[in-house]
Amino acid sequence: MRLSTTMIYDQQMRGISDSQASWLKSGEQLSTGKRVVRPSDDPVAAAQAVVLSQAQAETSQYKTARNFATSSLSQEATNLSQVTSVITQAQTAVVAASTGTLSDEDRSTYATTLTSLRDQLMNLANSTDGNGRYIFAGYKSDTAPFTQDASGNVAYSGGDTAISQKVDASRTMTTSHTGSQVFTSLTSNAVAEPDGSASESNIFTTLNTAINSLKQPLANADGATKDAAAADMAKANRGLRNSMNNVLKVQSEVGTQLSELDSIEAKSDDTALSQATQMSNLVDADYTSTISSYTMKQAALQASYKVFSSMSQMSLFKMNS
Repeated sequence: MRLSTTMIYDQQMRGISDSQASWLKSGEQLSTGKRVVRPSDDPVAAAQAVVLSQAQAETSQYKTARNFATSSLSQEATNLSQVTSVITQAQTAVVAASTGTLSDEDRSTYATTLTSLRDQLMNLANSTDGNGRYIFAGYKSDTAPFTQDASGNVAYSGGDTAISQKVDASRTMTTSHTGSQVFTSLTSNAVAEPDGSASESNIFTTLNTAINSLKQPLANADGATKDAAAADMAKANRGLRNSMNNVLKVQSEVGTQLSELDSIEAKSDDTALSQATQMSNLVDADYTSTISSYTMKQAALQASYKVFSSMSQMSLFKMNS
């Protein structure tokens, strides 16, 4: 077969072009740090990387959700801690005010103390987070959950459903309890009333019972009035005990969920690290082998240039084919 100058020239040019493309590809891998820059570089790895990137995005989304959940639960935990402190002070005041030897002035002083504690509790029940949303209002977080009338009676008007958050693919948890769950509910083992009537579940009503009783003068009262006042104070004492147990139950749930979030986060971090490693194995370049390949391809390209230059000086290129 007769070889023409044009054929040899084209063959040499294709060789140079291929060497140059291969060298540039290695350079691109070095500059980007990626072995797979486009799907054509490795179709199988590219397809697996797409699926893996979706899993990474989901992992990241759940991490954000857990951050919100942790923030919300931490704020609730702080408020519940303050609530238990106020209830403890109220219990101490009620026990001290139940002494039968107190004067009417002393009883009035305790009534003032309990009124102040009730107002503190009301403020905590209507507390907001950093975004102005009411913590204990459920999904009605744009309005105060508790309202108080002129007589001091407090009622709950917040949402009936606690706020929940999906914090992992298989876990949804309550991130903010409703005010009714915290301030107007009882545990299953609540202390019953001696006469068999329903136990008071509204902590504000319990405090008002004690306040109203202490405001009533007993210096010149008959035995029946004094007995009724003592019964009211005893009821208030039971009510505060029941309310405290209920708040402690909610507080325990919040603490358990915060601990669970820590465990889920630790597991998620391991998953994220594993995903990052898999992604790196799929698309990242091995710098040692890539540098070696780059150097060799550069040498091959230079050799191609030299061969082409040498052959172009041969007489075959100067003759007509």
